[in-house]
Amino acid sequence: MADMTLTSLQKEFLLHFGEMGSRWGINRTVGQIYALLFLSEAPLNAETITEALGISRSNTSMGLKELQSWNLVLLRHQQGDRRDYFTTPDDLWEIVRTLVAERRKREIDPTLTKLRELEMMGKTGDPYAEARIAELREMIEMMTQFHDEMNRLETERLVQLMTMGRTLGGLLDKAPRLNPFRKAK
Repeated sequence: MADMTLTSLQKEFLLHFGEMGSRWGINRTVGQIYALLFLSEAPLNAETITEALGISRSNTSMGLKELQSWNLVLLRHQQGDRRDYFTTPDDLWEIVRTLVAERRKREIDPTLTKLRELEMMGKTGDPYAEARIAELREMIEMMTQFHDEMNRLETERLVQLMTMGRTLGGLLDKAPRLNPFRKAK
């Protein structure tokens, strides 16, 4: 499979993922490598990825290492071939769950830790800042608890819950507004 001809659909998808990469905190090449693996029916080796994307072998290796650090690609071996092959999980929900978990680990958890440290400083003479920090910590904790509950659900249940969103929204419209973060007037 050393020769890989991309269809126009695949090229457009790869270009878009490359452009979106910088918005997601990864570089263009990493986004394109992921997109190529995502669309490939069979696992690909680094040589095939390099040729298909027209990038250097070192860029391919660094991109694959980054994707592995995010747990977004799977390493596969093929009988009689010593090269490493890479693919993405087939289950889209597994991919999304992995992305959310990794973003949480890299972005949300350190912020929550810092907010807790700041609160432990005690009274600093800045009651407004103290209150805002506490409010932000409470909100982030509520969101992470919600994420934990949703993550415990089996995929089928989670899909059911998400498709019920409009109905739940309608029920909430009829219920009294409860917002612990809204400032009292």
